[in-house]
Amino acid sequence: MSHNNFKTANQLLNRGQVKGRALVTGAAGFIGSHLCERLIASGYALLGLDNFVTGRPDNLSRLWRMPRFGFVEHDVIEPLSLDLEGALGGRLDWIFHLASPASPPQYQRHSIACMRSNAEGSFHLLELARRHGAGFLLASTSEIYGDPEVHPQRESYWGNVNPIGPRAVYDEAKRYAEAMTVDFQRRFGVDTRIVRIFNTYGPRMAPDDGRVISNFITQALRGGPLTVYGDGTQTRAFQYVSDLLDGIMRLTEVATHEPINLGNPDEFTVLELAKLTRELVDARVDIVFEPLPIDDPRRRRPDISRAKQLLGWQPRVPLLDGLTRTLAYFRAQLRVPPIPRRSQAPRQGL
Repeated sequence: MSHNNFKTANQLLNRGQVKGRALVTGAAGFIGSHLCERLIASGYALLGLDNFVTGRPDNLSRLWRMPRFGFVEHDVIEPLSLDLEGALGGRLDWIFHLASPASPPQYQRHSIACMRSNAEGSFHLLELARRHGAGFLLASTSEIYGDPEVHPQRESYWGNVNPIGPRAVYDEAKRYAEAMTVDFQRRFGVDTRIVRIFNTYGPRMAPDDGRVISNFITQALRGGPLTVYGDGTQTRAFQYVSDLLDGIMRLTEVATHEPINLGNPDEFTVLELAKLTRELVDARVDIVFEPLPIDDPRRRRPDISRAKQLLGWQPRVPLLDGLTRTLAYFRAQLRVPPIPRRSQAPRQGL
């Protein structure tokens, strides 16, 4: 894989036709690939990095055709070589650090890589931002709140995290990455942003990534049953990917170094989500219950007051609309034809 496309972008930038240069790690991931497209649409030339541990080449299919996009296969655990840094072609304006396994099966399967991408990876990229005078945005997570004792979760809450539990490889890795990001801002004046991302869903999620929405949709399309862990009364707040991108783009335009929650404050139980998915797919499948995993959060809902105040942001896509779009994506991915409707789509309060 080459970065010839990025050289073309540098030529455009020198002629003043491009807004700036950006680097996106985790570019082949679910959120990363959408962010790349949004940045290009906003006028940036960008270089994407990914090592394909959890990212997928298919997620980059639209980006390959874009003249302001370049890509290099690279593991952020390793320092950027002079050749790779040379591919940037000049001053870098923004670094968006999204490289990390993010769902429980992924980060538990790649536990050491998860911790190192948030530790060494964050260090290398913050050093790069320092050298270039670039802005640095860390994709953190609502998981830093652990199994919260404060509800809803606001940014001032320090969390309730088990530092040696099965989720610690992700939770503590992101907490460490936040601490390093904050210290680079305090010590060196790096222009940093921290986004705490709550449950996000949409097209390009991997069918087997282990997140609850992708699990339910793929199980329903394959004839079930739908697996609910625990009794299903644990709650989540589901944010469609376009809403997250709106918040990230707004955050790059606001001078703040405080962590920002980006999520949808509409709260649903996991059992409600299972029943809604079953209705949307119109599948006559059972719901089965399995033991709740260790340290699985009982409640999860963001307080987005800070995002409203500083960014003028709040999510716009209702759960029903977002699930309908995501279902269409998974049908195409799994090559499952639509089932003739036997009932009207649910509309209650969504």
